[in-house]
Amino acid sequence: MQRRTKIVATLGPATDDLETLEGLLQAGCDVVRVNFSHGDPETHARRIKMVRAAARELDTDIAVLADLAGPKIRIDHFREGSVHLEVGQAFALYAEENPPVGDVHGVGVSYLGLPKDVNVGSELMLDDGLIVLRVEGIEGTRIDCSVATGGVLSDRKGLNLRGGGLSIPGLADSDKADIERAAEWQVDFLAVSFPRNAHDIEHARHLLREAGGQASIVAKIERHEAIDNLESVVDACDVVLVARGDLGVEIDEAELPGLQKRIIKTALEHNRAVITATQMMQSMVESPIPTRAEVLDVANAVIDGTDAVMLSAESAVGKHPVKVIEAMSRICQGAERHVEAHVPSRLLNVRAERIDQAIAMAAMMTANNLPVKAIIALTESGSTAQWLSRVRSPAPIIALSPNRATLRRTHMFQHVKPLFFPPMEDNEETTASVARRALAHVRDAGLVMAGDRVLMTLGDQHGRSGQTNTLKIMTVPSSVE
Repeated sequence: MQRRTKIVATLGPATDDLETLEGLLQAGCDVVRVNFSHGDPETHARRIKMVRAAARELDTDIAVLADLAGPKIRIDHFREGSVHLEVGQAFALYAEENPPVGDVHGVGVSYLGLPKDVNVGSELMLDDGLIVLRVEGIEGTRIDCSVATGGVLSDRKGLNLRGGGLSIPGLADSDKADIERAAEWQVDFLAVSFPRNAHDIEHARHLLREAGGQASIVAKIERHEAIDNLESVVDACDVVLVARGDLGVEIDEAELPGLQKRIIKTALEHNRAVITATQMMQSMVESPIPTRAEVLDVANAVIDGTDAVMLSAESAVGKHPVKVIEAMSRICQGAERHVEAHVPSRLLNVRAERIDQAIAMAAMMTANNLPVKAIIALTESGSTAQWLSRVRSPAPIIALSPNRATLRRTHMFQHVKPLFFPPMEDNEETTASVARRALAHVRDAGLVMAGDRVLMTLGDQHGRSGQTNTLKIMTVPSSVE
């Protein structure tokens, strides 16, 4: 319970043996990410099965985040696998069903509508901006360019339009099949890549629910259009992800630090969980230790209030997947020690239209004015624990639930410790007896000690979502009657 900030780690070839996977969980990984942009469905299913087996072996829960590939635009293949482009040379992009094989003169592109979305003078960023093409002319399906920034360009690299403005839809055709698989595998979070607006988020949620999935929806902010519609996109989703890779390509990179802070602030103001991602510990793909710049990057996100920090290549294909989790955990804890945790940095930004919201607000106000060791939240859906986690407090939040899916979702919320709480067979159990039993359960788990003062939120109607209506101040006895 020492670390508030959660860690999301991407699975990949480097984590494909059980020993390494168990090492990730023991080192402090809270959520695993399965990236649908790489690998096939069989590989994804195997990895999800493996991580759940590892969690059972360690007697813990782990949340699974499935990340849709999205409508990312990519160039086609080259005859020799790659070409070297010189500044000033002519190079063409072919937006055709059957483009010519790529060579030093041009290559096909996956988005057939690209000629309609660009103009003379538009700048196209390839391979995360390492190659820059300037549009010189458009003739039918061919876009004639000149090379503004040269270098080696290889097969299937991504393409972005500087400043955004592409009319490509928010969900690719392949995403719909992947959503059905995510529902079948009962993942806990579904990340929507390249959403433009709230409709893209709502569309993904509709398809997921139609397929029987109950995952929370993560909006990856990586397009200029998503920044333009930030408030409505955040409102439509459950979790926000600051995807600094593609976002940094579409906008001027000098704007990225300010945008990261703005996105985190907006997410917290709307009471959404937020993940900060991309190249946070990139040097540890090879190195056993991070750079000082990476330490500061992670710490800055923690101080800004992010719920979670995410690893991509570092854990998926890196040489030190367990060490990178350990290093990130230390950095998070170091940053948290320098945050004024005893001063509330923000208030719950909701009008208390529901009783459970009002109870959460009252609990956090109490926790910031009365010394308590912990806040114990009995929750069916996890909502109370999420609202509690929106306000920084010195007291950790212990989420008790009989619902394993709820516990897995709370792994995303900062300063929340999930704990399974088995239901009683007696449906007539009183609120007082539930509170005493919960207190004993948390004490027996070693999370509080006899004599500790705690807050507890719970409801009169046990087993029903949204019924939290009680806040209790309790002292942990040596034995619970």
